[in-house]
This record gives sequence, C-alpha cells and structure tokens, in this order.
Amino acid sequence: MTGSESDALADIHSRLPGTDDMTVEALGELSKALETIHRVRGHLYSAHQLVGGADLTLDRVVALLRRAGHDRVADRVEHELLGRNVLPGRWTFQIMEEFDDGYYAAFQEVERYARETLAGGRRHIYEAEMKERRRTPGMPGHEATPQE
Repeated sequence: MTGSESDALADIHSRLPGTDDMTVEALGELSKALETIHRVRGHLYSAHQLVGGADLTLDRVVALLRRAGHDRVADRVEHELLGRNVLPGRWTFQIMEEFDDGYYAAFQEVERYARETLAGGRRHIYEAEMKERRRTPGMPGHEATPQE
C-alpha cells in the first residue's frame, strides 16, 4: 500500500507499523468467521422465535380439535407437543442462553484478544485496505471516509 493510500484510510482501520500482510489477512479471516457466528446467532434466535410461535399456535389447534369433537387427537397434541422440550431438558431460550454465554462469548473474546494483541484493537484493517485498492479516488460514491 502506498503512502497516499494509507493516508486515505481512517486511523482506526489502518495497520500498525510493522504489521505484515499475512497477519492482516489472518485477522480479516478471523473477523469474517466472527461475522458468520453473528449470523448463526441470528438464525438461532429466529429458530427460537419460530418454535415459540409454533408452540403457542398449538393452543388454538387443541381448542379447534376439541370443538370439532376430536378429543383423542387434541389430547395427543396437548400432552406430547404443547410445551415440549426441543432438546433434553431445554426450551429454545435455554439453548440461546447456553450459546450466548458459551461459544458465542468465547468466540468474541478470542477475536478481540487477537485484534488487541496483533493490531492494537483495530478492526477491519483487511477490508479497509481492500476498499482503498478498489475505490476510484475523486469519484462520487468512492470516498475513503464520510468526511472526504
């Protein structure tokens, strides 16, 4: 990267002196992996809400079956599905808490540790440098920073 390119990068996204390309790439990949885990967390929360909604819908299913005279089927829905654990001993909120407090928290902490240790805590160095290589200086919509 040339001096003029690095001058255009915001300080919070520029590499520290002496930081090599492989380290920047490794931190970029770690950031990408963390972003994937953020998406996983979102999907888990979607599953949590979908399962909860389906469980609440079962109340209506049971009531409709009973009104239609299908008590045996209603009993089975009520006793086997309504309020059932999705995993042994766990509803989805418990899965979310375990994920958030365990794997998710550990992943975030390790990523933060790597950034602080290798890049002074700076984030998205790899992406900022890619942006600088790919943009057209002076072209509207290609500004290096919001202040440019």
